[in-house]
Amino acid sequence: MAEMSVELVAVERRLWSGTATMVIARTTEGEIGILPRHIPLLGELIEGGVVEIRTSDGETVRAAVHGGFLSVTADGVSILAESAELAGEIDVKQARADLEQGDDKARLRAAGRLQAAGQAV
Repeated sequence: MAEMSVELVAVERRLWSGTATMVIARTTEGEIGILPRHIPLLGELIEGGVVEIRTSDGETVRAAVHGGFLSVTADGVSILAESAELAGEIDVKQARADLEQGDDKARLRAAGRLQAAGQAV
């Protein structure tokens, strides 16, 4: 099966890197799926979006991503986020509180965090 190199990086740290068979991300132009040998592309990630990486060993990495860019080149996919959290790191209780009580930006981020954690919004 074809693979591609993928790197998910936020300003503060690298969240994940490795090989994958597919990447799904939400950009300002809509949701996009990237497979190996995809044409070069630069997309702007939405605030409160979710990125899903299907790894070469059959696992799925999900992350809430808040702003940034997705770059597809012949070398692979780079997801460069302003901030991001892996699904397992998300405090669901806090995200629900932010969804109910936060300002517009906080609610948008909270919705993305809940979706990445597999929760209903």
